[in-house]
Amino acid sequence: MSETTAPRAASAAPSTGHARGRGRRAEISLHALQIALALFYGIASALPKLIAHPSAAESFDRLGWGSTGMYIIGALELAGAVALVIPVLSSVAAVALSALMVGAFIVQLTVFDGQYAATPLILLVPLILIAWTRRHRAADLLRLVRREA
Repeated sequence: MSETTAPRAASAAPSTGHARGRGRRAEISLHALQIALALFYGIASALPKLIAHPSAAESFDRLGWGSTGMYIIGALELAGAVALVIPVLSSVAAVALSALMVGAFIVQLTVFDGQYAATPLILLVPLILIAWTRRHRAADLLRLVRREA
């Protein structure tokens, strides 16, 4: 090793450790975000639909989807909430919940006059972040499914 390369190697070590620490904090933050969204979708969103809370039932009746539509959407939200915290499913779950939020946004605009249209848009932001940062896990899932088939 020459004298000119030794200082570079020594100076790279501290920044690598710092980057590793920053990466760990980002990973912990992302995992906490996944848990928070899973709790939101499981408790605040899916549960009222699955127990047929009057407010949820009224909304789905207004849509013309009735209790069947309400239970299906509630089950999809609950499945997405659970899948958000399962590492190999997190990216796919975020994409699926994003699709539900696009549908919810359209319904809010067309049926409910945009009263709560911002909510699904706000929820899209962290879901897209999770889907993008966990995209390698979708490839892991695909490899797992292909191996099992």
